[in-house]
Amino acid sequence: MIAAKPEWEFAGLYADEGISGTRADKRPQFQKMINDCLSGKIDYIITKSVSRFARNTVDCLDHVRMLRARGIGIYFEEQNIDTLQIDSELYLVIYAGFAQSESESISKNVTWTFRKRFQEGKPIFNYKFLLGYRKGADGEPEIVPEEASIVERIFNMYLSGETINRISTKLREENLQIPGKRFSFSASMIKGILRNERYCGDSILQKTVTIDCIGKVRRKNTGEAPMYYVQNSHVGIISRELFHKTQKELARRMSREPNSTKTATTATGKYSRYALSNVMICAECGSRYKRVTWTSRGKKRVVWRCISRLDYGKRYCKTSLTVDETALHAAIVRAINRFNEEDESTYMALMRATIGEAIGLTGGTDEIDLLRRKIDGLNRKMVSLINESVESGEGIESHEAEFKELSDTIELLQGRIQKLEEALASDQVNDSRILQLQQIIADRASKKMEYDDTIVHQMIECVKVYPDGRLDIIFRGGYLIEERPEKES
Repeated sequence: MIAAKPEWEFAGLYADEGISGTRADKRPQFQKMINDCLSGKIDYIITKSVSRFARNTVDCLDHVRMLRARGIGIYFEEQNIDTLQIDSELYLVIYAGFAQSESESISKNVTWTFRKRFQEGKPIFNYKFLLGYRKGADGEPEIVPEEASIVERIFNMYLSGETINRISTKLREENLQIPGKRFSFSASMIKGILRNERYCGDSILQKTVTIDCIGKVRRKNTGEAPMYYVQNSHVGIISRELFHKTQKELARRMSREPNSTKTATTATGKYSRYALSNVMICAECGSRYKRVTWTSRGKKRVVWRCISRLDYGKRYCKTSLTVDETALHAAIVRAINRFNEEDESTYMALMRATIGEAIGLTGGTDEIDLLRRKIDGLNRKMVSLINESVESGEGIESHEAEFKELSDTIELLQGRIQKLEEALASDQVNDSRILQLQQIIADRASKKMEYDDTIVHQMIECVKVYPDGRLDIIFRGGYLIEERPEKES
């Protein structure tokens, strides 16, 4: 067509390969063509069809009208439409509508394909954004050992008491490079890893839904479409127990919100920097304590104060204690040392009760005994039902539904016992981790142990502050040591 017009000069070819025409702002070559039109480099555009120009009716008409106002026409070969002609817009609206409908139809077909796959429990993996995995030779995900070690480290650091921000800072300082992947190790990325069920070998399918296929708008699925949880969809990097423990810890930290809405403008995040923010409680009013810096005559002093007392004075909390941070830290170190000085057998029992939940000890022998007693009871019930059927002459078939219910319940209980026994088998490993922590504490004690937020996260459940100066330091598992912060001389 251009060759048949000697007075025309070819200005260039503009093509966005493999990019949908539903959004003009996502098409770099299309944008370049429009800019060249506005710069006076193009007077006329020839395109194969309306669908090649745009699959979005609004985008199509907006650009056609804008260019026509500048005297620039567009010729659509398949539809034989020239936008400079008076009657062209009506036809253009019709054909553009068809193009958009076709795009919406394609989107629905793709969505149906994905949903069918999800219903069958077949996950889709985006390896570019999934640390620790790559596509294997059989098409299934396989673990990348170097990346998997980072994932394991992130989970272990978090359960050891590190905050998400501190984990992010440490990993970024190491300047880790992941070939073929872009990972900034930002706080939001670390949080995403900790929440991602893919790392324990499971998959939640259809977490998001497309609400506008033209605008490519996706949002979190809040009930618009069914979601599917698939267990053991692929090989996991961490155990399911470790993943569930992490979710509990995430929920625990998120639930630690200040009692006072006046001080809590930034909610939990404002206080999570210090381990004691999560555990210090005013024994008089029940509010949490907050770290405060006092300045007097140019000198700074860090203290901990009841939030209610800070916000409302003596209205609700009349006699709460202000605790000097240095004295508070010293009291906690003394309590940990006293805890550490128990005889070995008592100490190990205390440690198992104290940090067992944090590092995965099960303590499940009592539960196993209880489950076995339940199974014995169900077996007796089944025998009784058989005898009853024989005596009545009804036949076992008449109680088939009851037999099935009893059998299914027994199978569930046996499965639970198996999991508990597997967990108990790993207690030797956990005991060694307790001994490692004991060694850390012992080493620090021999070198004049200093206060450490990480150990507080792992070991201390609560610090109650009484008006008379008493501190009840309660370890995880319920072990209590009373201390008093020493006054500055």
